[in-house]
Amino acid sequence: MLPSLRQLQYLKLLAEHASFSRAAEAAHVSQPALSAGIQELERILGAPVVERTRGAVILTAVGEEAVVRAEDVLARTEDMVEAARNAGRPLTGRFRLGVIPTIAPFLLPATLPGLKAAYPDLRLFIREDLTPRLVTELKAGRLDAAVIALPYDTAGLRHARIGFDEIVAAAPAGHPLAQAETLRPGALDAQDLILLEDGHCLRDQALAAFDLEAPRGDDVFAATSLHTLVQMVGSGLGVSFLPQMAVRAGLADSPGIAVRRIQGRKDGPPSREIVVAWRSGSSRAAEARLLAEALTLD
Repeated sequence: MLPSLRQLQYLKLLAEHASFSRAAEAAHVSQPALSAGIQELERILGAPVVERTRGAVILTAVGEEAVVRAEDVLARTEDMVEAARNAGRPLTGRFRLGVIPTIAPFLLPATLPGLKAAYPDLRLFIREDLTPRLVTELKAGRLDAAVIALPYDTAGLRHARIGFDEIVAAAPAGHPLAQAETLRPGALDAQDLILLEDGHCLRDQALAAFDLEAPRGDDVFAATSLHTLVQMVGSGLGVSFLPQMAVRAGLADSPGIAVRRIQGRKDGPPSREIVVAWRSGSSRAAEARLLAEALTLD
Protein backbone atom coordinates (compact mmCIF):
# COMPACT_ATOMS: atom_id res chain seq x y z
CA MET A 1 0.00 0.00 0.00
CA LEU A 2 1.03 3.59 -0.61
CA PRO A 3 0.13 6.68 1.43
CA SER A 4 -2.70 8.78 0.09
CA LEU A 5 -2.31 12.44 -0.81
CA ARG A 6 -4.71 13.24 2.01
CA GLN A 7 -2.50 11.48 4.55
CA LEU A 8 0.56 13.35 3.25
CA GLN A 9 -1.36 16.61 3.53
CA TYR A 10 -2.28 15.77 7.14
CA LEU A 11 1.40 15.14 7.93
CA LYS A 12 2.48 18.40 6.28
CA LEU A 13 -0.12 20.39 8.24
CA LEU A 14 0.84 18.63 11.46
CA ALA A 15 4.48 19.61 10.90
CA GLU A 16 3.48 23.22 10.21
CA HIS A 17 1.14 23.65 13.19
CA ALA A 18 2.72 21.25 15.74
CA SER A 19 -0.80 20.54 17.00
CA PHE A 20 -3.41 17.95 16.06
CA SER A 21 -6.26 20.37 16.70
CA ARG A 22 -4.80 23.23 14.65
CA ALA A 23 -3.76 20.87 11.84
CA ALA A 24 -7.29 19.42 11.75
CA GLU A 25 -8.75 22.92 11.59
CA ALA A 26 -6.44 23.82 8.68
CA ALA A 27 -7.43 20.59 6.89
CA HIS A 28 -11.14 21.28 7.53
CA VAL A 29 -11.63 17.89 9.18
CA SER A 30 -12.27 16.72 12.72
CA GLN A 31 -9.33 15.99 14.99
CA PRO A 32 -10.24 12.26 15.23
CA ALA A 33 -10.26 12.07 11.40
CA LEU A 34 -6.82 13.64 11.17
CA SER A 35 -5.45 11.42 13.94
CA ALA A 36 -6.81 8.35 12.17
CA GLY A 37 -5.15 9.47 8.94
CA ILE A 38 -1.79 9.89 10.67
CA GLN A 39 -2.12 6.49 12.35
CA GLU A 40 -2.88 4.85 8.99
CA LEU A 41 0.16 6.61 7.49
CA GLU A 42 2.32 5.22 10.30
CA ARG A 43 0.95 1.74 9.67
CA ILE A 44 1.82 1.99 5.96
CA LEU A 45 5.33 3.33 6.67
CA GLY A 46 5.90 0.84 9.45
CA ALA A 47 7.21 3.48 11.85
CA PRO A 48 5.85 6.35 13.96
CA VAL A 49 6.06 9.81 12.38
CA VAL A 50 5.26 11.82 15.50
CA GLU A 51 5.95 11.63 19.21
CA ARG A 52 2.77 12.35 21.09
CA THR A 53 3.65 14.16 24.32
CA ARG A 54 1.49 16.21 26.61
CA GLY A 55 0.97 19.63 25.06
CA ALA A 56 3.39 19.08 22.16
CA VAL A 57 3.76 17.22 18.88
CA ILE A 58 7.32 16.36 17.84
CA LEU A 59 8.25 14.73 14.54
CA THR A 60 10.38 11.62 14.65
CA ALA A 61 13.36 11.22 12.30
CA VAL A 62 11.11 9.18 10.00
CA GLY A 63 8.47 11.90 10.25
CA GLU A 64 10.90 14.67 9.33
CA GLU A 65 12.08 12.78 6.26
CA ALA A 66 8.50 11.96 5.33
CA VAL A 67 7.51 15.64 5.53
CA VAL A 68 10.26 16.65 3.10
CA ARG A 69 9.12 14.01 0.62
CA ALA A 70 5.44 14.77 1.21
CA GLU A 71 5.98 18.46 0.42
CA ASP A 72 7.61 17.52 -2.88
CA VAL A 73 4.83 15.08 -3.80
CA LEU A 74 2.09 17.57 -2.91
CA ALA A 75 3.82 20.42 -4.77
CA ARG A 76 4.17 18.31 -7.92
CA THR A 77 0.54 17.23 -7.65
CA GLU A 78 -0.62 20.84 -7.33
CA ASP A 79 1.53 21.70 -10.35
CA MET A 80 -0.15 18.92 -12.32
CA VAL A 81 -3.64 20.14 -11.47
CA GLU A 82 -2.78 23.78 -12.23
CA ALA A 83 -1.13 22.84 -15.52
CA ALA A 84 -4.17 20.80 -16.58
CA ARG A 85 -6.56 23.60 -15.73
CA ASN A 86 -4.56 26.16 -17.67
CA ALA A 87 -3.43 23.97 -20.57
CA GLY A 88 -2.82 26.18 -23.58
CA ARG A 89 -3.48 29.31 -21.54
CA PRO A 90 -0.17 30.45 -19.99
CA LEU A 91 -0.16 32.76 -16.98
CA THR A 92 -3.82 32.34 -16.19
CA GLY A 93 -5.32 31.53 -12.83
CA ARG A 94 -3.38 31.63 -9.57
CA PHE A 95 0.35 32.27 -9.62
CA ARG A 96 2.26 32.66 -6.34
CA LEU A 97 5.29 34.90 -6.73
CA GLY A 98 7.90 35.75 -4.12
CA VAL A 99 10.02 38.90 -4.41
CA ILE A 100 12.92 40.06 -2.22
CA PRO A 101 12.56 43.45 -0.46
CA THR A 102 15.48 45.10 -2.29
CA ILE A 103 13.69 44.51 -5.61
CA ALA A 104 9.93 44.55 -4.99
CA PRO A 105 9.35 48.32 -4.41
CA PHE A 106 11.35 49.30 -7.49
CA LEU A 107 10.59 46.60 -10.07
CA LEU A 108 6.92 45.80 -9.50
CA PRO A 109 5.31 49.27 -9.84
CA ALA A 110 6.99 49.71 -13.22
CA THR A 111 6.23 46.26 -14.64
CA LEU A 112 2.98 44.96 -13.13
CA PRO A 113 0.63 47.17 -15.19
CA GLY A 114 2.09 45.78 -18.42
CA LEU A 115 1.97 42.24 -17.06
CA LYS A 116 -1.69 42.62 -16.16
CA ALA A 117 -2.50 44.04 -19.58
CA ALA A 118 -0.73 41.15 -21.34
CA TYR A 119 -2.27 38.46 -19.13
CA PRO A 120 -5.63 39.74 -17.87
CA ASP A 121 -6.67 36.35 -16.45
CA LEU A 122 -3.59 36.07 -14.25
CA ARG A 123 -4.28 36.15 -10.50
CA LEU A 124 -0.93 37.10 -9.04
CA PHE A 125 -0.32 36.55 -5.32
CA ILE A 126 2.87 38.30 -4.21
CA ARG A 127 4.90 37.55 -1.10
CA GLU A 128 7.81 39.81 -0.13
CA ASP A 129 10.48 38.12 1.97
CA LEU A 130 14.21 37.47 2.28
CA THR A 131 15.91 35.14 -0.20
CA PRO A 132 16.51 32.15 2.14
CA ARG A 133 12.84 31.96 3.08
CA LEU A 134 11.64 32.41 -0.51
CA VAL A 135 13.93 29.60 -1.69
CA THR A 136 12.58 27.36 1.07
CA GLU A 137 9.00 28.21 0.04
CA LEU A 138 9.83 27.49 -3.61
CA LYS A 139 11.26 24.07 -2.85
CA ALA A 140 8.30 23.24 -0.62
CA GLY A 141 5.86 24.14 -3.40
CA ARG A 142 4.29 27.05 -1.55
CA LEU A 143 5.50 29.45 -4.25
CA ASP A 144 5.43 29.00 -8.02
CA ALA A 145 8.37 31.33 -8.69
CA ALA A 146 10.44 34.01 -7.00
CA VAL A 147 12.33 37.11 -8.11
CA ILE A 148 15.74 36.95 -6.44
CA ALA A 149 19.26 38.27 -7.03
CA LEU A 150 22.33 36.24 -7.90
CA PRO A 151 24.92 35.18 -6.93
CA TYR A 152 23.08 32.87 -4.55
CA ASP A 153 23.01 29.10 -4.08
CA THR A 154 20.26 27.93 -6.44
CA ALA A 155 20.70 24.16 -6.10
CA GLY A 156 17.40 22.49 -6.95
CA LEU A 157 16.16 25.55 -8.83
CA ARG A 158 16.15 26.85 -12.40
CA HIS A 159 16.07 30.50 -13.36
CA ALA A 160 15.65 32.99 -16.21
CA ARG A 161 17.32 36.38 -16.26
CA ILE A 162 15.40 39.63 -15.90
CA GLY A 163 18.51 41.81 -16.12
CA PHE A 164 21.54 43.15 -14.31
CA ASP A 165 21.40 45.78 -11.58
CA GLU A 166 24.54 47.77 -10.82
CA ILE A 167 25.57 48.24 -7.18
CA VAL A 168 26.62 51.81 -6.32
CA ALA A 169 27.97 53.55 -3.22
CA ALA A 170 26.00 56.11 -1.20
CA ALA A 171 27.85 58.51 1.09
CA PRO A 172 26.94 61.60 3.11
CA ALA A 173 27.38 64.70 0.95
CA GLY A 174 30.24 65.96 3.13
CA HIS A 175 32.10 62.65 3.22
CA PRO A 176 35.56 62.46 1.52
CA LEU A 177 34.29 59.73 -0.80
CA ALA A 178 31.68 62.13 -2.14
CA GLN A 179 34.45 64.21 -3.72
CA ALA A 180 35.39 61.52 -6.26
CA GLU A 181 33.36 60.82 -9.41
CA THR A 182 34.07 57.08 -9.29
CA LEU A 183 35.23 55.07 -6.30
CA ARG A 184 37.88 52.40 -6.30
CA PRO A 185 37.07 49.30 -4.18
CA GLY A 186 40.12 49.92 -2.02
CA ALA A 187 38.74 53.30 -1.01
CA LEU A 188 35.97 51.67 1.00
CA ASP A 189 36.69 51.08 4.68
CA ALA A 190 34.68 48.28 6.31
CA GLN A 191 34.55 50.19 9.59
CA ASP A 192 32.88 53.12 7.82
CA LEU A 193 30.11 50.94 6.37
CA ILE A 194 26.50 50.71 7.40
CA LEU A 195 24.65 47.79 5.88
CA LEU A 196 21.38 45.97 5.72
CA GLU A 197 20.89 43.43 8.49
CA ASP A 198 21.88 39.79 8.05
CA GLY A 199 19.65 37.84 5.68
CA HIS A 200 19.59 40.42 2.89
CA CYS A 201 21.52 38.99 -0.06
CA LEU A 202 22.41 42.51 -1.28
CA ARG A 203 24.54 42.92 1.84
CA ASP A 204 26.55 39.78 1.11
CA GLN A 205 26.78 40.46 -2.64
CA ALA A 206 28.14 43.99 -2.11
CA LEU A 207 30.71 42.89 0.48
CA ALA A 208 31.85 40.00 -1.71
CA ALA A 209 32.28 42.31 -4.70
CA PHE A 210 34.82 44.38 -2.75
CA ASP A 211 36.44 41.60 -0.74
CA LEU A 212 35.25 43.24 2.46
CA GLU A 213 34.18 41.66 5.71
CA ALA A 214 31.16 43.03 7.50
CA PRO A 215 32.01 45.40 10.35
CA ARG A 216 31.76 43.72 13.74
CA GLY A 217 30.91 44.86 17.22
CA ASP A 218 27.93 45.79 19.34
CA ASP A 219 27.91 49.36 18.03
CA VAL A 220 27.56 48.41 14.35
CA PHE A 221 24.52 49.90 12.63
CA ALA A 222 22.29 47.54 10.61
CA ALA A 223 19.23 48.70 8.69
CA THR A 224 16.09 46.64 8.20
CA SER A 225 15.28 48.15 4.78
CA LEU A 226 16.81 50.25 2.02
CA HIS A 227 14.64 53.20 3.04
CA THR A 228 16.07 53.08 6.57
CA LEU A 229 19.57 52.63 5.17
CA VAL A 230 19.26 55.78 3.04
CA GLN A 231 18.05 57.78 6.03
CA MET A 232 21.08 56.61 8.04
CA VAL A 233 23.46 57.62 5.25
CA GLY A 234 21.74 60.99 4.92
CA SER A 235 22.19 61.52 8.66
CA GLY A 236 25.96 61.14 8.27
CA LEU A 237 26.26 57.78 10.00
CA GLY A 238 28.38 56.18 7.31
CA VAL A 239 28.72 54.88 3.76
CA SER A 240 26.66 52.10 2.20
CA PHE A 241 25.68 50.32 -1.00
CA LEU A 242 22.48 50.72 -3.02
CA PRO A 243 21.07 48.92 -6.06
CA GLN A 244 20.89 51.16 -9.12
CA MET A 245 17.17 50.37 -9.56
CA ALA A 246 16.50 52.00 -6.18
CA VAL A 247 18.49 55.07 -7.19
CA ARG A 248 16.56 55.33 -10.48
CA ALA A 249 13.34 55.14 -8.49
CA GLY A 250 14.41 58.24 -6.53
CA LEU A 251 15.26 56.60 -3.24
CA ALA A 252 18.49 58.58 -2.84
CA ASP A 253 17.13 61.91 -4.11
CA SER A 254 18.37 64.01 -1.21
CA PRO A 255 20.90 66.85 -1.06
CA GLY A 256 22.49 65.09 1.91
CA ILE A 257 23.40 61.97 -0.09
CA ALA A 258 26.00 61.52 -2.81
CA VAL A 259 25.69 58.45 -5.05
CA ARG A 260 28.87 57.30 -6.76
CA ARG A 261 29.64 54.49 -9.19
CA ILE A 262 32.31 51.99 -8.17
CA GLN A 263 35.13 50.83 -10.37
CA GLY A 264 35.01 47.06 -10.62
CA ARG A 265 38.02 44.83 -9.98
CA LYS A 266 37.50 42.64 -13.08
CA ASP A 267 34.46 42.81 -15.32
CA GLY A 268 33.17 46.34 -14.98
CA PRO A 269 31.18 47.84 -12.10
CA PRO A 270 29.82 45.41 -9.48
CA SER A 271 26.28 44.25 -10.14
CA ARG A 272 23.75 41.62 -9.19
CA GLU A 273 21.83 39.45 -11.64
CA ILE A 274 18.04 39.68 -11.19
CA VAL A 275 16.25 36.45 -12.10
CA VAL A 276 12.95 34.65 -11.86
CA ALA A 277 13.63 31.29 -10.17
CA TRP A 278 11.43 28.21 -9.98
CA ARG A 279 11.66 24.68 -8.62
CA SER A 280 13.39 22.12 -10.85
CA GLY A 281 10.76 19.96 -12.50
CA SER A 282 7.95 22.46 -11.97
CA SER A 283 5.20 22.25 -14.57
CA ARG A 284 5.04 26.05 -14.46
CA ALA A 285 8.58 26.52 -15.74
CA ALA A 286 7.39 27.85 -19.12
CA GLU A 287 5.16 30.37 -17.34
CA ALA A 288 8.02 31.46 -15.11
CA ARG A 289 10.08 32.15 -18.23
CA LEU A 290 7.23 34.21 -19.68
CA LEU A 291 7.07 36.10 -16.40
CA ALA A 292 10.79 36.87 -16.62
CA GLU A 293 10.27 38.27 -20.13
CA ALA A 294 7.40 40.46 -18.91
CA LEU A 295 9.49 41.78 -16.00
CA THR A 296 12.65 42.40 -18.05
CA LEU A 297 14.64 45.45 -16.96
CA ASP A 298 15.29 48.17 -19.55
